[in-house]
Amino acid sequence: MSKVGLGVVGVGAMGKHHAENLRRAVPGARLVAVADADRERARQVAAELEVDYHYGSIEALVERKDIQAVVIASPAKFHAGAIQLAAAAGKDILCEKPLTLTLEEADGALAAVEKARVRLQVGHMRRYDPAYADAKKRIEAGEIGDPVVFKAIGRDREPPPLSYFEAGLNGMLFLDSSIHEFDLARWLMNDEVAEVHAFGGILTFPELAQFGDIDAGVVNLRFSRGAIGNVESFRQARYGYDIRTEIVGSKGTIQVGYLRQTPQLVLTGAGASHDVVSHWLERFADAYLNEVRDFVQTILAGRPPRVTGKDGREALAVALAAQLSCRESRPIMLLELSRVRRSPAAS
Repeated sequence: MSKVGLGVVGVGAMGKHHAENLRRAVPGARLVAVADADRERARQVAAELEVDYHYGSIEALVERKDIQAVVIASPAKFHAGAIQLAAAAGKDILCEKPLTLTLEEADGALAAVEKARVRLQVGHMRRYDPAYADAKKRIEAGEIGDPVVFKAIGRDREPPPLSYFEAGLNGMLFLDSSIHEFDLARWLMNDEVAEVHAFGGILTFPELAQFGDIDAGVVNLRFSRGAIGNVESFRQARYGYDIRTEIVGSKGTIQVGYLRQTPQLVLTGAGASHDVVSHWLERFADAYLNEVRDFVQTILAGRPPRVTGKDGREALAVALAAQLSCRESRPIMLLELSRVRRSPAAS
């Protein structure tokens, strides 16, 4: 196989960005078709990117024999079903985060992938950001000794439109946003989260109350080998898109992240100012491109994905534990989620 035929399912902002990368910037990729529940949006994206085929459902897209892999960028509520359909059709899969919205759905999706013997890569794209990838290498090389504290900040400039929160399509803050930090925590600390204690509130965006969501959250973490951590998430920082991570080790510290888009600083009589990163597609443009390039190369090389379905499930478990902790105002052991799932009362 010299090129991988791909289809993109869900062509909102994220899916369209994936489609653009696959169409224009990924050697070895051939974008065959796009699909969206909004058939007109699928048609428009296909026309803009000069893609020959567009569909109103994943079922129609995965019937194509010239598609070997699909990128799933539909709302999270539909991820489990899309993964199972793609797997049954024998397609390799890159699925956006979160993997699903429940552990039951995640386990069903992973079982379908295993049965079909296809690849599943989960879209925790920050692992592909050059700065984070370099930090991982330095930690593994022992430059900061043993990691002992993980700290992360994730602040959006503005929240998405209210339509984004309708019908619970994407999950609350911990699943939709903080899950990036939870994946980084596992990856950079090379350890599993054992316990969380989460706090959250509606502090600046009261409209979220009708959806049972929050706009600000803080999650304290304890890892299985004793390290500790803290994750802050905020939907409405106003000043810019602000993503920062710090890993404190026994011999040093690594800090990742920046607020300025350029090194320019303006000094005037009114004061000093500098520009800021305004959007996640700007801050992580390289990460998203590197992610889909790696997905295509993984298929061509016949190797397992670097970010696995298990990685997606473990990050989801931390997010769900944080959600439960916030709602019940108590610490949650990750093992408790497994006990709840096995309990007859929970079924």
